[in-house]
Amino acid sequence: MGAIPLVVIGTRNAGKASEIGIQLAAAGIPWTSLAEFPHAPEVTEDRATFAENARKKAAVLAAALQQWVLAEDSGLEVDALGGAPGVYSARFAGPSANDRRNYELLLQRLKGVPPERRSARFVCYMVLADPAGSIQVQVCETCHGRITFDPRGQSGFGYDPVFEIPEYHRTFAELGPVVKNAISHRGRAVRQMIRHMKLLFDAQSPHPDQTTK
Repeated sequence: MGAIPLVVIGTRNAGKASEIGIQLAAAGIPWTSLAEFPHAPEVTEDRATFAENARKKAAVLAAALQQWVLAEDSGLEVDALGGAPGVYSARFAGPSANDRRNYELLLQRLKGVPPERRSARFVCYMVLADPAGSIQVQVCETCHGRITFDPRGQSGFGYDPVFEIPEYHRTFAELGPVVKNAISHRGRAVRQMIRHMKLLFDAQSPHPDQTTK
């Protein structure tokens, strides 16, 4: 396999960048985050779906930075709330919301809803764009669970303290990063993306028998 280009993880969320970067590094793919590009444009996530937001972020950032960009849009869909908060997961409690305010509002909205009706899923749509801003790979993964009645655990970020994996009887925040990355929507999406990236980069690299003498 030829040289693998640097990949910019298109997020300013340190938690997301770390989760994705750990797996890229383990696969031998060099990466950095938007923290290294302070003048990168702010991309407004104003589309109706995770897929549309992820494609927009990847294409805009890649073209602006002239770098390979791996972007994603992810969020929580709760069945009892008709799929909300969905694409509004990061700002469920308002434009200036933080993680705690978001999951506290979620628990409030689910007050009185019994365990069997608290089913939910995390969705992650991940997109790779080339330095010209053209979309090259798109993947989507989910992780199913349920919403707890109270936050539990100290690890993770976002809705992790209230999202329980029934098979483990633990929230993402209780499971810790290693187990979470193994089973989460984002972890699954990254692993699928890595397979596609390696094939793509290998196809674009000159092989010994293709080089001129």
